[in-house]
Amino acid sequence: MRRHTKAAAALASAVLMAATAAGCSDNRSGSGSARDADGGVQNGGRQVDVPAAPSKSPTATVSVRNGTYGTSLVDDKGMTLYVFDKDPKNKSNCADACAKEWPPLLDKAPTAGSGVKSNLLKTTTRGDGKRQVTYNGHALYRFDEDQKAGDTNGQAVDAFGAKWYVISPEGKQITTKPTSNTGNGY
Repeated sequence: MRRHTKAAAALASAVLMAATAAGCSDNRSGSGSARDADGGVQNGGRQVDVPAAPSKSPTATVSVRNGTYGTSLVDDKGMTLYVFDKDPKNKSNCADACAKEWPPLLDKAPTAGSGVKSNLLKTTTRGDGKRQVTYNGHALYRFDEDQKAGDTNGQAVDAFGAKWYVISPEGKQITTKPTSNTGNGY
């Protein structure tokens, strides 16, 4: 009987060690661990700092393309970039529901692509602390109804208290009618 007790104790000890090791591993599948607001992991009531996973989004590259409204700015995927008439220079007035419909172009160090004046490309800090890309002092946004490169469904839309416009390589709102080139230029 005594032999079985020792074997059972050894087996229980091995199972407990294995469970402890599994609980301490960096398994992000959700088994007993949850990230908190600061990016740390709560594991068994202990705060464990774990570096955030690297961003899957590439660095924001702003480029110039020719399209329905002439030459305008686009992101790295060719999606049209817009400015909000309600924004003062180097500031965003688009948050919450507005930012869901008009997602801000976010990046700490954007890249100037083809045709972009790098001295006009900067960032500003949003109310939520994130860095938003600006061009000539205008905060840049995408429009959630633009589905493919070259779409300009947000042009001259009046939403969230002001109009939205595509922006030129000179850093000015394009408020004119579509050019005779109705192709998307992509």
